[in-house]
Amino acid sequence: QVQLVESGGELVQAGGSLRLSCAASGRTFSTSCMGWFRQAPGKEREFVAALSWNSRRTSYADSVKGRFTISRDNAKNMVYLQMSSLKPEDTAVYYCAAARALVVLTSLAEYNSWGQGTQVTVSS
Repeated sequence: QVQLVESGGELVQAGGSLRLSCAASGRTFSTSCMGWFRQAPGKEREFVAALSWNSRRTSYADSVKGRFTISRDNAKNMVYLQMSSLKPEDTAVYYCAAARALVVLTSLAEYNSWGQGTQVTVSS
């Protein structure tokens, strides 16, 4: 399995930008699909973005398309989520996740490694 540690979450004003980072360890990282999910208070965890092992394929939730960008650096075992034009409804705990798959996965149930989460708060 892959071990994951997120960082970069903080309080930001609406319209601002933020970059989340996810440090990964484990031999299978470079061949894993990586995803970002989020969970707002009182809501279920939801898909945000995913990226294939070779960065050739991506998938985004409709709510973040055009505003968020997922990327990875396999040499550094890092995954990133660049967020811009942030809205108050983006407020949530953001989780990095890994799945042993060579395709892009968007379902929470298909991911088997999770980080502890990082809080993003967007003020209006």
